Amino acid sequence: MLPGMAGKPRVAIVGAGNLGRALAVSLRRAGYDVEAVIARSRGASLRRAQSLAKQVGARALSDSSVGPSVGLAALRADLIWFCVPDAEIVRTARSLAGKIEGKGRVALHSSGALSSDALAVLRRRGAFVASVHPMMTFVRGSRPSLAGVAFAVEGDAAAVRMARRVIKTLGGHFYSIRKNDKAAYHAWGTFASPLFTALLATTEQVAALAGVNRREAKRRMLPILQQTLANYAAFGAARAFSGPIIRGDVDTVKRHLRVLRKVPAARQVYSALAGAALRYLPVKNKKELKRVLGSLR
Repeated sequence: MLPGMAGKPRVAIVGAGNLGRALAVSLRRAGYDVEAVIARSRGASLRRAQSLAKQVGARALSDSSVGPSVGLAALRADLIWFCVPDAEIVRTARSLAGKIEGKGRVALHSSGALSSDALAVLRRRGAFVASVHPMMTFVRGSRPSLAGVAFAVEGDAAAVRMARRVIKTLGGHFYSIRKNDKAAYHAWGTFASPLFTALLATTEQVAALAGVNRREAKRRMLPILQQTLANYAAFGAARAFSGPIIRGDVDTVKRHLRVLRKVPAARQVYSALAGAALRYLPVKNKKELKRVLGSLR
């Protein structure tokens, strides 16, 4: 370990995508020795790994080069953190399992949907494994802080203990999750960010009906979006809800539905979200609104 890093595990990051980059930088800033960034043996993956490794003072390795002479045992990494897409976790773990010494090490992956069993091949080789998922969005060009972020964790006791310590030093919040709850948990996160983004893309299509282009729509919407989130944070969903549906303004809803015939996909989204509002939020004239929305089916 580097001077001043006593007590903190050395880390190898597998994958240099959006999550891997954010995690590696956050770990390095928190005083961890990020010893290696491991990527596929060719192309853009390896180039991203080389760039990230340079940034965090690590070595970049291809998965094909990891072996007895330059493997993780030689790297002395205590913690192997998989930051590859869900569909690649099992394959990547199998690829590395025959080339590293697993006994006594901790291996984590950051899939929101998969359990720690995705790393079963490393568990069988003596590693302690866990899934550690941050409730955060990672996109190209953005590197969000992990401070204040909720991490859902499940797995072997030793791996969970290490994950808890790492999350604490990153300024995150540790939460236990059951394996059987991971699919629902990940669906929740998908509503909170990717599908919310899809909703914003849909609003741009509706703005076009009013003669407003995408760039201008985004500029004009930001204040109301920001205030809506502030209201939700301060008051919760019921008290943050506003507009024609909470007022039971049936005629306005009918007008919306008529004009949205020009954008059928947006009309479907409107109907679905209005239906959710009738189910989960305080609404006047609920019976009449249900009839109007039901007529679309």
